[in-house]
Amino acid sequence: MSQDFSQYDTRGYPMLPAREGYAEWVASYEQSVKDEMDLRLLDRLPPSSWNAAEVIDLACGTGRIGVWLANHADLGAIDGVDLTPEMLAGAAAKKVYRRLTVGDVGATGLPGAAYDLAIAVLVDEHLHSLKPIYREAARLLRPSGRFVIVGFHPQFIMSTGMPTHFHRATGEAVAIETHVHLLSDHVRAALGAGLTLTAMDEGVIDDAWIAQKPKWERFRGRPVSFLFDWRK
Repeated sequence: MSQDFSQYDTRGYPMLPAREGYAEWVASYEQSVKDEMDLRLLDRLPPSSWNAAEVIDLACGTGRIGVWLANHADLGAIDGVDLTPEMLAGAAAKKVYRRLTVGDVGATGLPGAAYDLAIAVLVDEHLHSLKPIYREAARLLRPSGRFVIVGFHPQFIMSTGMPTHFHRATGEAVAIETHVHLLSDHVRAALGAGLTLTAMDEGVIDDAWIAQKPKWERFRGRPVSFLFDWRK
């Protein structure tokens, strides 16, 4: 069960639904999201983690993760699903996906037991409940398939009161619907879907982060992202 973000909110930004927010953010999204948030955690998994014939990228967005996979993995094909058509247009331009589908990560409508690897990056904070995405990932995976999920760390959201947000061309800061899921919520949802944990990692605000965002010196040492690696 998600925690109510409003009790932590220190910014008071206007809050947009995920589909509406990402449709507007798409133009500057890839310039806003830092690799230290997600790609650095993916880099820490052993190269053998990415050997998969069929991959489904849940909430694929503009295709950042698809490009990373194509450059770092021994894959057969990558499919992508996202709620926002504008983001999918960016993913299509990357030309790394076999098929792109507009859909909900908790109910994609794709065939079950069709993938060796499912991956979801920076989406869980927009979901009211974690159960649907874990159940859907488990349904999509073949036996012994893996689900890797990377997210915005709940401790960072709770301690800073900072939601997922972007700045409009006018300079106005706008937030996207944010929910707080404890790490234990992930464990319960995954176990309930029949998954087994094989690895976990967390990213903290360090020198590399502060080189990108000097104003975040005040957050040094705080966990900002997490990774779970689950097996069916």
